[in-house]
Amino acid sequence: MTDVDEHGRPEPPLAGDETATLLGFLDYQRATLAWKCRGLDNAGLTARVGVSTMTLGGLLKHLAYVEDDWFTRWLSGEERPAPWDTVDWKADEDWEWNSAADDSPEELFALWQKSVDRSREAVARALEEGDPGRLAKRSWSGGETPSLRWILVHMIEEYARHNGHADLLREAVDGETGE
Repeated sequence: MTDVDEHGRPEPPLAGDETATLLGFLDYQRATLAWKCRGLDNAGLTARVGVSTMTLGGLLKHLAYVEDDWFTRWLSGEERPAPWDTVDWKADEDWEWNSAADDSPEELFALWQKSVDRSREAVARALEEGDPGRLAKRSWSGGETPSLRWILVHMIEEYARHNGHADLLREAVDGETGE
């Protein structure tokens, strides 16, 4: 059984194998983002700090996109799912950040959760085919192909970096701090 902290985050295993440790830390980082965004209305999710255009709603939508891009598109080799498949990325390369203000908190959380669920399914399928060294089904333009291990570590880094932003944004919204 996984221990859960006072904020609802699953504790990564202290002595797990490589896969359990990587997935444990990724789920911990995902749960940290959920905690930082939980309970906020539209005003809270669209609040900004200083001159930055970053918002908690934008973080949710961006990380939903990143989940789908790495796990659905790169790892699984599938096409981008909705809503990413209809975006004109050349017209607005930051569409997920910019369009988040038009979405309700419920829509943003549902989009993010659906992306996380797809990612977990993609990882489970990939692990049925091999270990974390298993290569993604898509390669970069130079021919290099990232491993599942690389993608997992990259996603932990992506969440950890953005969770620092989420700390500052949440504190600016209602003074809630933690970690």
